[in-house]
Amino acid sequence: MRLFALTALTMVAFASNSILNRWGLLDGETGPAAFQALRVVAGALCLGALLYFRGNMPRLLTRRRVVGTGSLMAYMLGFSFAYVALDAGVGALILFGGVQVTMFAGALVAGNRPPVLRWVGAAVAFGGLVWLLWPGAIGAPPFGASLMMGVAAVAWGVYSLAGRGATDPMAETGANFICSIPFALLAWIVVQDGMSASGAVLAIICGALTSGLGYALWYSVLPKLDAAVAALTQLTVPVIAVVGGVLVLGEVASGRLILASAVVLGGVALGVLGGQRRSGSKAS
Repeated sequence: MRLFALTALTMVAFASNSILNRWGLLDGETGPAAFQALRVVAGALCLGALLYFRGNMPRLLTRRRVVGTGSLMAYMLGFSFAYVALDAGVGALILFGGVQVTMFAGALVAGNRPPVLRWVGAAVAFGGLVWLLWPGAIGAPPFGASLMMGVAAVAWGVYSLAGRGATDPMAETGANFICSIPFALLAWIVVQDGMSASGAVLAIICGALTSGLGYALWYSVLPKLDAAVAALTQLTVPVIAVVGGVLVLGEVASGRLILASAVVLGGVALGVLGGQRRSGSKAS
């Protein structure tokens, strides 16, 4: 029960990133560059403090940091700018589906041969995203904002693939956040958008709690979860974001979004379970 509760809390934290970012930009006074900058700084301070008290501060100037910091910043910027126009649930679905498709493509580039069901699952998930985002269709989200979230999804997929070999994922994430601070602040200086008091509070919560502590909590429970279970639990993130967007932000869950969510998440689940079954049969 403790593991279940911690895992559920982590998924709520991940979904809250979408809700908080969208909420922070709704007042019209807080801009996306300002929000992401404060989110990065708050996340870096939180993770840095955790690593300091844990007694294993990571090295900051390494080759791994180029990919890690670059992809983290691309994710942060794309994510924040997308939520100028996207609802929380729509953004979370595009992000989640895009990450899964990116990681599938990365596996192919690396020379892996996924089982047939994983191919089918990836195709279904990608098809669901295409249908949701098809330009000009009734109920389709804004193309520009969707494109920005697509950039964020690819960036987070690359970030995840690059971090697979990390011996201490939390330390790597903390180091990447710390190294991202000057770039996040530079983006804010270039764009020169504003920030309200409420937007600042939401950005700090998003950075320190739902990002910093959320990632730390995820890395603490991840070793205790089966790989398929860990992947499947993340299917709940877009659903939580949709529900949270409706309850907290007054968003409307359209029929198109509900159907697209079912297609995308169903495709991901098929791919995960299909791949796990194939692995299990080989092991036996």
